[in-house]
Amino acid sequence: MKQDIVSSEYLHAVKAIKQAILESRYRAAKLVNKELLSLYYWVGNYVSVHSRVDAWNTNAIATIAKMLQQELPGLTGFSETNIKNMRIFYEAWGSVLNRQLTAAELEKPLDFSALQNRQLVAADLDAYDFECFLSVGFTNHREILRKTYSLEERLFYIRRCAKEFWSKDTLKYHLTENLYKKEGSIQQTNFNKTLDNSVFKQRALQSFKDEYLLDFINIEDPELVDEREIEQGIIQNIKNFIMAFGPDFAFMGNQYRLEVSGQEFVIDLLFFSRRLKSLVAFELKRGDFKPEYTGKMNFYLAALDKYVKLPEENPSIGIILCKTRNEEIVELSFSDTTKPMGVATYRTSNELPQPLRDALPDMEELKKLIK
Repeated sequence: MKQDIVSSEYLHAVKAIKQAILESRYRAAKLVNKELLSLYYWVGNYVSVHSRVDAWNTNAIATIAKMLQQELPGLTGFSETNIKNMRIFYEAWGSVLNRQLTAAELEKPLDFSALQNRQLVAADLDAYDFECFLSVGFTNHREILRKTYSLEERLFYIRRCAKEFWSKDTLKYHLTENLYKKEGSIQQTNFNKTLDNSVFKQRALQSFKDEYLLDFINIEDPELVDEREIEQGIIQNIKNFIMAFGPDFAFMGNQYRLEVSGQEFVIDLLFFSRRLKSLVAFELKRGDFKPEYTGKMNFYLAALDKYVKLPEENPSIGIILCKTRNEEIVELSFSDTTKPMGVATYRTSNELPQPLRDALPDMEELKKLIK
C-alpha cells in the first residue's frame, strides 16, 4: 500500500515537472521567435526605406547579403532572397501594425514588446491577434504572405498556426486546399458598410464561418421539413450548436419574442457573444436564400437595438442560415440594408460524401441488422 502511495506521488511529481518543462520551453521559444520577428521587421523596414525611398541600386541587396556573410562567417537566414522576404514582411504588416520606424529607430533593432506596450498596434489587430502574430515563425509568415491577400485571410491562418502549432508543410497543405474559403470567416456580409469600428468589424468577421456542419441534426431532407424542426434539433443539442460557433456565445432563447407597437415578432434563435459584446440573432431557413430574408432581419436587429440592447453593448448582428445561397442575390439584397448581417450555409448529418453513402446499408437494411 505504501509503495502504491509513493508510486502515485512520483507519477504526480513527474507529471508536474514535465508540464513545467514544456511550458518553460514554449515560453522560451516564443521569446526567441518574437526577437527574430522584431529583427526581421527592423531589417525589412530599413531595407524598404533605403531601397524604395533612397533608391539603392538594383544590386544593393545582393551586395549587402554577401558583405554580411564576410562580416559574420556562417551567418544563415540573411541571403538576398531572405532579406527581400523581410522587406515584404515589413511592407505587408507595417500599415496594419501602424508602425513605420523613425530615423533614430532605424539605427537600432526594434523591440516588439515596446510596440505593444506603447499601444502602437493599429485598430485592425486586437491583443489576441497580436499575440498569435508574435508566436508564428517567420517561415510560416512568409508562406502566408505569398499565398493570401486580405487581412482577414492572413489572420485566419496565423491564428490556426498559433493555436495548432502548424508546421510549414501543414500550412502549405491548408493554403493549397484553400481552407479559409471552406472554413474561414464568413464571406457574405454587409459589415463593411454597416460597421464603422474596425476592431468590432474584424472580430465580427472572425466570429462566424461561411458554412456550418450541424451534424447533430438528423434530417433526411431539410428541403421537406419546417424550419421549426431544424430549430428543435438545435435546441436539443444546444451545447453542440454553441460549440459550432465558439465558446464565447451564450444562449438567450429560441422563439425569442419582441413586442413592437403592440405587435409580437419572433426571432428563431438569440445569442449573446461575449467577445463581440453584441446580441446575435439567427434565422433558420430550410432552402435557398431569398431576398426578403434581409428585410425581415434588418427589422429584427433594429428592434433588438432599440428594446433589448444595453447602452454599453455593440450593435446587434444577424446571421441568416440557409441551405444554399446565390452570391449575387445576397449581394443585391444587402444593398439597402442598414444593420450588420451575414448569410451562411449549413449541412446536416445526412449529407455524407457519395462514396460513403454507397458503402453504407440503407435504412431498411440497418433495421434488419439490429432486429
